[in-house]
Parts: sequence; C-alpha cells; structure tokens
Amino acid sequence: MLRRRFVFPVLLLLAALGIGGIAYSQLETGDRGILPLDSSGTLEIGGIHVDVGGKDAETARYSGWRIAQRQGFRALWAKMHKASINDAPNLPDSTLDDIVSSINVEAEQIGPNRYIADLGILFDRARAGELLGVAGQIRRSAPMLLIPVLISGGSAMTVEIKNPWQRAWAQFRTSQSPVDYVRISGMGVDPLLVNAAQTKRPGRGWWRNIIDLYGAADILIAEVSVQRLYPGGPAYARFVGRHGPDGEIIGGFDLRAKDSADIPRMMAEGVQRMDELFTRALAAGELVRDPSLITVEPPPPVEDELAAIAPAPSEVPLRGIQIQFLTRDDAGLGNALAQLRTIPGVEGAGVRGGDKGWSILFVNFRGDNPTLAAAMRARGWSVSDVGDTLRVVPSLAGAVPPNQ
Repeated sequence: MLRRRFVFPVLLLLAALGIGGIAYSQLETGDRGILPLDSSGTLEIGGIHVDVGGKDAETARYSGWRIAQRQGFRALWAKMHKASINDAPNLPDSTLDDIVSSINVEAEQIGPNRYIADLGILFDRARAGELLGVAGQIRRSAPMLLIPVLISGGSAMTVEIKNPWQRAWAQFRTSQSPVDYVRISGMGVDPLLVNAAQTKRPGRGWWRNIIDLYGAADILIAEVSVQRLYPGGPAYARFVGRHGPDGEIIGGFDLRAKDSADIPRMMAEGVQRMDELFTRALAAGELVRDPSLITVEPPPPVEDELAAIAPAPSEVPLRGIQIQFLTRDDAGLGNALAQLRTIPGVEGAGVRGGDKGWSILFVNFRGDNPTLAAAMRARGWSVSDVGDTLRVVPSLAGAVPPNQ
C-alpha cells in the first residue's frame, strides 16, 4: 500500500510534465505563422456553384469540375473585360485542361449520384493570359507592407497568434491586384516587429528600419473590429483601411457573419473589399509615400569641387550591397551569380538566403548602389532601389515578382 501511494503521485507528475511539454511545443510550432500563398503565376475566379448528377459519386464530381472550368473561364473573361458573361467565348474542354492550374474546393456535398459544390478555378497566367487578354505584367504600386490588425474582445493583435483575419490575407491571391502587397507570415521576429502596438507608434526612424527590413516602401494597415452578440452567435465587423505611419484613414465598410462558422467567409469577403478600397485609393493618387519614410542623403558636391575630391578609379572604396533577386530555381540562381561576377567593379558575390522565389545576394562592389543598378539595367534587368537593397527582376519572359 505504501508503494502504491508513492508511485501514483509520481505518475501524475510525469503525466503533467508530458502534457505541459506538448502544449509548449504546439505554442512554438503551431500557434504562429501562416505563410502567404504565392499567386504570382495564377489567375483565379471563385464562387462557381455547380449542382450535377451522375451514375455514381465519382462521375458526378468529375462532371461538376468540368462545368466549373467552363463557367470559371467565362466568368473570369467577363471580369477582366468588364463585360457580360454572355459575351465570353466558350473553350473546348481540352483547351481548358491545358490552362487550368488547379481547382479549389470552397464547399462541397457529395451524394451517391449527385454533386453540389462551390469551387474556385485557378488558371495558369502564362497559358491563359493571351486567351483572357491579360498577357504580360500588370502595372503595380510600390511595395506596400500590409499589416492586418484584428480587434476582438478589447484586444488588438496582428500575427502574435493565428487568427482568421491574418489567414484570410495569407490565402488572398494578389496576382490580379495592382497593389504590391508585402505580407508577413507571423514567423520569426514578425510578432515582435510588426504588431498592433507598432501601428500606433509615430517614430519614423523605427518605421524606416521595418520597411527596409521587409523590402517595402510604404505601409498599409487593414483593421477589423469584431463584436459578437454571444459566443458562437452572430458577429458584426467594422473594416477600416489605413495608410502610412500615422494611420490615415482611407475608408471603411461593415460586414456580418451569421455564426462562428461563417466568420472565415466574412473575413475572405473583407479582404476582397479591402483590396478594392486600396486599389481605388491608388488610382486616385491617395497612396502618396510619406516623405519622412525616405532616407535623406547628403546633397552632391558642386561641380567645381567634384574633380578635386573624386577618387581615382583604383581608389573607389569597396562596399557591400544587398540584392533581392527573383530566381525561380537553382539554375536561375547560378546564372544570376555568374552574370553579376562579370560586371566591372564586382569583386565577389554570394548568397545570404531566400524565400518565396526571391534570393538574397550580397555583392562586394567598388561603387555605389546607383552605379551597380545602372550596370544591371544595361543587361536588360529591371532594377528598383528599395532603401539600401536593390530589387532585381531578370529579363525572363512572363516573369512576375512574387508577393511577400
């Protein structure tokens, strides 16, 4: 009896420690971090409803997907051309099979001989672009750091923990938007640097450091405040779009969810309407970059002094320059490094890291950023200077930079 009394509390203690370890592990690996979808190579249309029958469940489902492909192309064509769906062309199934990248199941009900579903169709941009009349790249804004803020129960959060507002932005396919969103995942240092408190700080020095770190040029804040009548019941949400370090209000709107299960749908619709809000502001010229976010450089010397102070070519100091380079695979990365090393003044180039199609390169160059940028543009590359980082897109047909 004494042995039992001693062993039982010990087993309870070990069980508690084990449970505690599991909870801690889930907090570190599962409660944060939603990677944004890379939609740079696709065109999407959602909300395609199908209701078909068949001799069995598999046949009905296959027929439903066929119908969704046909309706999806016509709906996307009408959306692109701002025309009636009745004017859209009909493509054969063999052509649609070649240009459809994937089918996203939003909701479905499968019966013994019937299939009811809401589907989203993703078209390959390179293959479907000409048929849709949107071949090539679209004109986009400067890179905008997107900060999603969710206010619920009196607490504000961004990416400190997983939430439906951040998830909706991570699942949003940005390839058809003229706004170049730089989306945060919530992993690494994101919760410390880009949190709800940061959106209220007026200090420009810290803002400049943050947007330089994420390769952005400006700031967009997508804020939603959710109120529930009772747990699990209807929810009302107020969406507000803000711009810049001071959070200048661009506009807002209200949406409603009938219950907790309907909140993801409400958030997805909120992202679509928020993107429309930002797009209208961009077209109206309202998304003007705050001058305080631009790093001020000293004025150039006058022409009389330039010859006296300009160092000889051999005396030009060697400096390290960071380059954000669009490379789709290892072969593209190797080709980029090989071409960089042939530029006069480059005395070394290496790889620091990369993410979502972008490789971070570090180059030792005798000269400054504008000189190196001009040398790369001479090779046909598209180069933009974001802070102290050069953002480079090589001259590849159909290449579209991925959204961060």
